[in-house]
Amino acid sequence: MAAAAWQWRDLITLCKPRVVIVMLACALVGMALATPGIPPLASVVYGLVGIALCAGGAAAYNHVLDRRLDAMMVRTSRRPLATRRLPTHYALLWATGLSVAGFALLLWQVNALTAWLTLASLVGYALIYTAFLKRATPQNIVIGGVAGAAPPLLGWTAVTGQLGAEPLLLLLIVFAWTPPHFWALAIHKRDEYAKAGVPMLPVTHGDAFTRLQVWLYGWLTVAVTLMPFVIGMSGMLYLVGVTALNVRFMFWNWKVWRGRDEQAPINAFWFSIRYILGVFGVLLFDHYAVNWVM
Repeated sequence: MAAAAWQWRDLITLCKPRVVIVMLACALVGMALATPGIPPLASVVYGLVGIALCAGGAAAYNHVLDRRLDAMMVRTSRRPLATRRLPTHYALLWATGLSVAGFALLLWQVNALTAWLTLASLVGYALIYTAFLKRATPQNIVIGGVAGAAPPLLGWTAVTGQLGAEPLLLLLIVFAWTPPHFWALAIHKRDEYAKAGVPMLPVTHGDAFTRLQVWLYGWLTVAVTLMPFVIGMSGMLYLVGVTALNVRFMFWNWKVWRGRDEQAPINAFWFSIRYILGVFGVLLFDHYAVNWVM
């Protein structure tokens, strides 16, 4: 019984539940913004479950493909496949089962557009990014960032069944945010990536160049997060809230850029998670506050 409990715990770990929760939060905001009122309950429930299953499957494939790299890095060395607590074929079956179930549920209960876009995101993250880009280029996180930026777009299409400028802008916000978010962590874990032979930007171009990129991409993120207000997708409540978030976000990016605080990159990384949740939370608050007033 104890061994079985550990196996189930390891299978859940393969899904990267904390990452999936952030993705689902962004997807839920996309669902809410897609309609003036409350989105249909069936679309929300089936959409979130389907997206969660596919995201968990993609994460499990990531564990399988990265198991040797994970064993060489302190941050990931205790993962189930890195420690060989869990057989690789179990993880492959788990990843495939989750992915197939998620795709089938979206295709059956949501709509074909969301199902195929979710599958494309899964393939983009699990295969294109993890199996190829991560090992091939220091721009891996930029090129592969589209797959990780998809959740708000998927949430929108789950409700409407259509693409448009607004959901693509939501995707663009996450896409622009991803490099400063991840490169801050990469600076903090530079030696581990170098040891594992992964060509992350701090390894190939040095800390100073990467710190500058965090600063510049931070400003790009600020510009993109202002676009919902510019195009009339959100109002003054959003503008005030996102401005406050951007001030704090750029404060941490500035500290990373200066390079005088060794803990700044990891602190910036952790704040950036709260930041992106805050941006989507303010979008959601503004959306419903305006509709309630009207």
